[in-house]
Amino acid sequence: MARYQKLLVLLDLSDDSDQVVIAGRDLAAYSNASIVALHVVEFVPVEPMGESLMPTVQIEDELIQRSQDRLTQLAARLGLTGATLRVEAGNTKAEILRVAEEEHADLIVVGSRERHGLAILVNFTEDTVLHAAHCDVLAVRIR
Repeated sequence: MARYQKLLVLLDLSDDSDQVVIAGRDLAAYSNASIVALHVVEFVPVEPMGESLMPTVQIEDELIQRSQDRLTQLAARLGLTGATLRVEAGNTKAEILRVAEEEHADLIVVGSRERHGLAILVNFTEDTVLHAAHCDVLAVRIR
């Protein structure tokens, strides 16, 4: 098994995030690697009703702050001491790949859910990351 130096752990902050954090945390401990935990806020604003975009900016800022709070709580609860916690806003797939390059991650840890029916045809984030990432990708099966 490769010895990884920096893991990028992708979190959607759902209840299933615990499984992904635990897998990343344990693998980082085994490899003596550092962790960057990332959540991406993908906010798609509705068309503004007035001249000012202020309400849209306020909503996005609030979503980012809430996500930062939840990520901080999750990290504290699951023992991610010393991890870098990042919340970014933008296109989820693009931001993941950008942060992976910026942080020089050598392993991306992502949760993966079983898909059925038409969901198989949809391009999910983990598929894009798997095929576009410059480094290894570990898909953690969400139960």
